[in-house]
Amino acid sequence: MKVTVFLDHRFDRTPDGAVWTKTTWAYPVWQRYLDVFDEVVAVARIRDVPTVPYEWKCSDGDKVSFIAVPYYLGPLQYILRSRRIKNTVRSAVRQADAVILRTPSRIAATAYPLLRKIGYLYGVEAVADPYDVFAPGSINHPLRPFLRRWFTSQMRQQCASACAASYVTAKALQLRYPCPNYSVGVSDVVLPDAAFNHAERQFRDKASIKLIFVGSLDQLYKAPDVLIEALGICVRAGLSLELAMVGDGRYRAKLESKVAVLGLSDQVKFLGKLPAGDPVRAQLDKADIFVLPSKTEGLPRALIEAMARGLPCIGSTVGGIPELLPLADMVPPGDADALANKIREVATDHTRMAEMSARNLAQASRYHEKVLHKQRIQFYQYVKERTEEWLSQRMR
Repeated sequence: MKVTVFLDHRFDRTPDGAVWTKTTWAYPVWQRYLDVFDEVVAVARIRDVPTVPYEWKCSDGDKVSFIAVPYYLGPLQYILRSRRIKNTVRSAVRQADAVILRTPSRIAATAYPLLRKIGYLYGVEAVADPYDVFAPGSINHPLRPFLRRWFTSQMRQQCASACAASYVTAKALQLRYPCPNYSVGVSDVVLPDAAFNHAERQFRDKASIKLIFVGSLDQLYKAPDVLIEALGICVRAGLSLELAMVGDGRYRAKLESKVAVLGLSDQVKFLGKLPAGDPVRAQLDKADIFVLPSKTEGLPRALIEAMARGLPCIGSTVGGIPELLPLADMVPPGDADALANKIREVATDHTRMAEMSARNLAQASRYHEKVLHKQRIQFYQYVKERTEEWLSQRMR
């Protein structure tokens, strides 16, 4: 049986027809579906380009193919190309066997009414929370309040009508977007052996503490601006800190200007976008504390990867972060003063840092690929079996 997956990730396609990704959704990720299904068809935005950077990863391959949705960025371009987008999605629905919507997703939301109209069975993979994504301060858009209500309502409907749901959180998304049928909490963050540092860290004789942030700078969801403000508070209080910022995007220049205005140019280094895997792990291994003060999250991969390296971690009380960190290691989102106090608490207590390191290593082990594989397979198998039963009854 073929499974068709509708998702919002953006891909590039070279003249030879190969489909490429910058970060996630390389071919090995699609192979998870092939453990149950015979073939995978991904319906996503694809941009035609002459070449891709050498570090990009191929997404298509044996038994994995793509249906290209007309490329767009943002609500306006979606509206301008909506007719062609809907026609492409409608054609994909007609060709589908099993269907999985990765939500929240504009493309999944386009497929949803078509599926409901013909009474087609589908499963959902809930990977983020639009209620938090469009919360005040998370995104600057004149339609933010409307988009928040709209996307949240759509996701609730999609989960409520699904035959099965897989959530990346253990509880958070399930409470806001319940599925009355089969559901499972299984993260899409999967770590191989190479991701783990198998010994907790020691922090003796640390005169200066190195902080690290890993996240996109295309939006301010991850609150790098709040982290920079908190760093300034700490430095002005006499704390010796350095901050490495791993990530890139359209807000980088504005953040660099903020660093200069606050007089933190000697303390903050922007490292840009690094290839996933060893290059990011190398930077994590140079750091002492990982900080992710996000305004919105599903279950953050960057945080789990930092925990797997044995780093003490500070996060915010949003999304799935409370499922990863104890309350003592978190702060309210958007509160630079609270974040500065938390950084000072942790950075000046080396015994506490060692305890956090050991605890985070143990917690991250739950996301080893061997642990999560069985739960994910059960979800795919359920969707496959239900679809087979439904198609059989439909043909009678």
